[in-house]
Amino acid sequence: MQIKINRGLIQVVEGDITQQNTEAIVNAANTQLVGGSGVDGAIRRAGGPEITAECDQIRARRGGCPTGQAVLTTAGDLAATYIIHTVGPIWRGGVNDEAVLLARCYHSSLTLATNHQITTISFPSISTGIYGYPIQQASKIALSAAADFLGQEETVSEIRFVLFGEDDFSVYRRALECLTEN
Repeated sequence: MQIKINRGLIQVVEGDITQQNTEAIVNAANTQLVGGSGVDGAIRRAGGPEITAECDQIRARRGGCPTGQAVLTTAGDLAATYIIHTVGPIWRGGVNDEAVLLARCYHSSLTLATNHQITTISFPSISTGIYGYPIQQASKIALSAAADFLGQEETVSEIRFVLFGEDDFSVYRRALECLTEN
């Protein structure tokens, strides 16, 4: 399923983020940029040790990556050229600016893509795994942030949300349908 906004496209697909052929894929990282499980673990396993080495260099220079921000590395052995690592918020009931921080993850990632002339990007569902963010709420924030960005910026031509599993895909598909109705 997809929608067009200005010259850009937002797609929702079921699949494996490590197999995407977009210029960049987004990694749901932690603040220390050290290997984790879930999306981060899958990306590092598929992409090889170069990704971890670059994250180590960033951590040595900057001390990591704050929640809501993003950093860029190469993609190692993946089909993508770049990985944008962003840190989503840990769900704490929705009263600690989680929605603002989650939207900031998408905006920071897309801004970083624009700054590097990246035109196609794939996102996982940030913060909805081990960080516990309710996927129904997260999907609306993610898709709205992408739509808002495409409404203001024309460098990025394709934003793909890659969902692992039918249940997550269905949630994002419904959220995209709601977005097109408004």
